[in-house]
Amino acid sequence: MRAIHQSLRGRIATRAALMAFARAFACAFACILTMFAAELALSQVNSSEDSAAAALCPIVYPNDQTAGSRGYHYTFFGNAFFINEQGYLLTVAHVLDNFRDGGQPYILVNRPNAPPQLLRVTVIAKDLDHDVAILRATPNPFAGKFGVAFVPLAAAPAVRGEAVLALSLGPKRLQNAYSFEYEREASSPGTVLSFESTQLNKPGPAAEVFLLSHPVEKGQSGSPVLALSSGAAVGLVEGLWLRGVTLSSARPAALPTNTPGAAIPIGYATALLQQHGIAWHSATSPSAPASTPTGAPSTADRPKQ
Repeated sequence: MRAIHQSLRGRIATRAALMAFARAFACAFACILTMFAAELALSQVNSSEDSAAAALCPIVYPNDQTAGSRGYHYTFFGNAFFINEQGYLLTVAHVLDNFRDGGQPYILVNRPNAPPQLLRVTVIAKDLDHDVAILRATPNPFAGKFGVAFVPLAAAPAVRGEAVLALSLGPKRLQNAYSFEYEREASSPGTVLSFESTQLNKPGPAAEVFLLSHPVEKGQSGSPVLALSSGAAVGLVEGLWLRGVTLSSARPAALPTNTPGAAIPIGYATALLQQHGIAWHSATSPSAPASTPTGAPSTADRPKQ
């Protein structure tokens, strides 16, 4: 009888040890899976950010007729970003106010193993009431030797509490910028705080903007606001939010560091693209651009400063 009891105790101890080992193994396996998932998610975020950075282009005006040893001396106004392989870009319309007296806008486009190059852009359309504009680069950099990409546009609007990232490019020295010098990339993570109504084009109708948990920097106007979950643009940086009034990020001002940024919902931009029959890439089907079959519609003067 004693031998039987000892045998049972041995079996119970062995089973308990096996169960403890199984629990430890399951816990370790779960930890490995969690770490793998986190690394995969981080890799996807970094990949989306790298692709979006390749789609960014500073909007500038060259102050020189010919390039010097450091390239063209230029004035920086804001950002635009490519949305398809045909060379179309989005930006905010107020950035183009600097060229309303007939000045020719340019963009700085990245090249692999070479300094950025100046390309002319044509203003295709503007919606002043919602402060969005469509540009097109000439020649099309996607058909040449440029290091460019496009940003997909979100099919669904941003939501309160959503994690987002604002990306922009600008010169290292705002007051003394040259085209052969590489730009400074600004990355501003945050969340969507709320949705507000304001007049973007007085005395036009009210328009919706969403507020960001972080302030925007000078020159970020026109930059894409990306959803971290998809890497798609849910908006465009408008400026700083001052109690119902947006202040362009191109304007210097001594403001508190906790002043929230304001962004234009991407739906206003896609509506303008639809009106002009221009295709874009959707985050839900990045391999196929979504488009609508609706009809599409030399010496530069110095822009108004």
